[in-house]
Parts: sequence; structure tokens; C-alpha cells
Amino acid sequence: MMTRCAFQNVREVFILEKKTREQEYHIADKDLTERFEFRSIHEDEADQAAAIEQVCFPSNEACSEKNMKERIARAPALFLVAIDKETGKIVGFVNGLATNEYVFRDDFFTNAGKHDPNGKNIMLLGLDVLPAYRKQGLGKELMYQYLRRERVNGRRMIILTCLQSKVKMYKKMGFQDEGISDSSWGGEKWHEMCQVIGI
Repeated sequence: MMTRCAFQNVREVFILEKKTREQEYHIADKDLTERFEFRSIHEDEADQAAAIEQVCFPSNEACSEKNMKERIARAPALFLVAIDKETGKIVGFVNGLATNEYVFRDDFFTNAGKHDPNGKNIMLLGLDVLPAYRKQGLGKELMYQYLRRERVNGRRMIILTCLQSKVKMYKKMGFQDEGISDSSWGGEKWHEMCQVIGI
């Protein structure tokens, strides 16, 4: 089963949005790239990522330490971390798993074994930024760099779920709201959102 986003004329969407995407996320923010290093996660940074997750999400939504470490071990290339160059510590990250599926399911959160390195789509599992680093454009920069990187890597679509309060934020990043998701993660009601990044 495919999302409405997948049923659209992908080529038309790609052409119409290409100019906007190039303007928005194909050019890195120079000020942020001077302050932060953006790269894939290292395995010895798993404890940092797990701790940040607990700060950024309430307990019913946060990925467990065990699942986070399994995810990092299985798919480190699908993490993008922001390192504060002054402290050398992670201050934010985006992470996901690759798949050929088109509909978000809760077991992507708990089963890193669902990662398919050759998958054309990515189920985005979290955008984390420590409170002290918010409202500086870092979350947006992480997302845009992630989208740019995965388009170069030949991915087709990024799919995520978010609460109603975050729908507007993700729309500004180019995601389309697909409506209420089948996800019941954490006992919450989620919106499923997607963005076509390649053909």
C-alpha cells in the first residue's frame, strides 16, 4: 500500500519543487557550518545520542537506550549528527531506517532489523536538538542537509510521523501532510508526512 504522496506524478512534483529545494536545502547555512560539524554518527557516540533522545522526547515517545544503540549499530549512515565544534559533543541529530515500504509502521521504532541499506525510502525516526541549541535554525539545517545527502544517495522519499503541533514546521521544510497515521506510538495521534526527493 502506498501513500497518496507516492501516487502523485512524481516527476511533476520533482520538477515543480526542484528550484525551491535547491534554494532551501542545497545550500548549507554558512554560519551554522562554521559552528557545527555535520556527519554520520560514530558507534562510540551511541550513549550521547541515547541521552539526547531522553531529553528531547517525553518518556512515552522516546526511543529506548537499547533500541537507539541497535539502530546506530545497524544503520549509522542514516544518522546525521551536529557536533558543537567548541565542545566536540553531539547537540542534535536526525535518524532513520531505509526501506522499500511506503507506509510508516510503529515497528520501525523498535526493530532496527527492518533497515534495508538498498531501500529507496527512509522512515525518519527522529529530529533531536538539545534545548540550549534550539531556535537557532539548527533543526532545519540538520533536516535540509539530511534531505540533500539522501537525494544524492539515490533515495526516493522521506516519510515521518509528527504530532499536530509540528505539522506546520515540517510543511515549511517541504513535507506534505498525509493526514492521520496508523501509528499509535506512545498512545498519541500522529500525522504521517512525506517528501519526494528523487525519482
